[in-house]
Amino acid sequence: MLEITVERNEGYVLCRPSGELDAYTVAQFREALTELADERFVLVDLSHVPFMDSAGLGALIGGIRRARENDGDVAVACDRPALIRLLHTTGFDRIVPVRETIEEAVLALGDPDAV
Repeated sequence: MLEITVERNEGYVLCRPSGELDAYTVAQFREALTELADERFVLVDLSHVPFMDSAGLGALIGGIRRARENDGDVAVACDRPALIRLLHTTGFDRIVPVRETIEEAVLALGDPDAV
């Protein structure tokens, strides 16, 4: 089961999925990111995601593309070594800043040199 919370903070919106991001739950995650596509800055916190497959990664990339089409920016916070490896191995961390803490990810939002 996947739960997604969205918090509006000063300067950015935090999207925090909790649970596995896979083919069974990806539609819910994709919908949440689509609803945030008009936000200027979106921070996705993957710290409560124990597992993510290619479907989850695809939804995340699609959300980033939609945000950038609307002149928005996205950063990812993640402190899970397995997910960080996945994001690094796939090259995801070369297109979006991936930081260990929410505070570090917030600082990377809107910084063109942050990747």
